[in-house]
Amino acid sequence: MESDIMTLEEVAAYLKVTPQTIYTWAQEKKIPAAKLGKEWRFKKSIVDEWFASHFDPKFKDIVDSCNEKRNQPPNENPAKRNKRKGA
Repeated sequence: MESDIMTLEEVAAYLKVTPQTIYTWAQEKKIPAAKLGKEWRFKKSIVDEWFASHFDPKFKDIVDSCNEKRNQPPNENPAKRNKRKGA
C-alpha cells in the first residue's frame, strides 16, 4: 500500500529541490507540513495542491484542463465500448 505521507527528503526529490530548501520552507510556513517531534511530514495530495496553486494565473486554463483529465477514469478499451453499443 502506497502511503500519502512523505518525508522531507521525499518531498525534496518529488519537487526536485534540495532537502534544505524544503526544510527552510517548512520552518517559514511556506509549504504545508506537520512537525511530529523533530521530524517534518507532508501529505502528497496537499503538496500537489500547494504546487498547483503556484502557477501563474495566466496558465489557469491549462492547469484546470490537466486537473480534469487527472480526475477522469482511464479510457476504456474502444473495442469493449463498441461491443457494448452493439457495433
